[in-house]
Amino acid sequence: MRDITTEALIKAMEKLGHVVFKGDSKPYNLNIVGIRAIKPTTNRFNDLMCVFWKYEGQWNIYKMQCTTLPGLHWLENPMNRKGCAILKEGQYRSTYSIDKHNGKYLALCQRLGEVTVYRDDDRDREYDMLEGTEQTGMFGINIHRASAYKELERVDKNSAGCQVIQDPNEYKIHMDIVEKAAEVWGNSFTYTLINQKNLLL
Repeated sequence: MRDITTEALIKAMEKLGHVVFKGDSKPYNLNIVGIRAIKPTTNRFNDLMCVFWKYEGQWNIYKMQCTTLPGLHWLENPMNRKGCAILKEGQYRSTYSIDKHNGKYLALCQRLGEVTVYRDDDRDREYDMLEGTEQTGMFGINIHRASAYKELERVDKNSAGCQVIQDPNEYKIHMDIVEKAAEVWGNSFTYTLINQKNLLL
């Protein structure tokens, strides 16, 4: 997925009816987009996070390996009695702001609006995103990193439904971009989650 282009992302988002921020009179008008793999691999970082923006007619894009799905630990041991949270694909407008994830370090945190999750409650290794299991609310579905020190191979406890970036160095660059955006546009961000199959249509 790393070869995905800005043009393909914009086409997919617009086909889904999502807003694409194209204003380029000021820098860092960010589009933050997670791309969920068509065939999820349990407990692996096999999704992609893209941050892209247009400035003075030129598109810029930054890509990071991530997971948009919870780790195996929380699938088997959900912290919510209704089941483990799996963020539903869609666009969550002005839902995120820079704040401390679990009170520890700066991340994009769900502070400003609700999101919709599926509740997977059968405690097996498979991701169940079933109609009728949706729940909408404030669940702390943040966008953060895994390890602070190294690139992990397995998600494990690092996501209970959050969108988690694998490489701490990529995460540092990501947060630098986000913080610059907040200085220009304010501390409010939209997150869009699409599926890899949407890029093939």
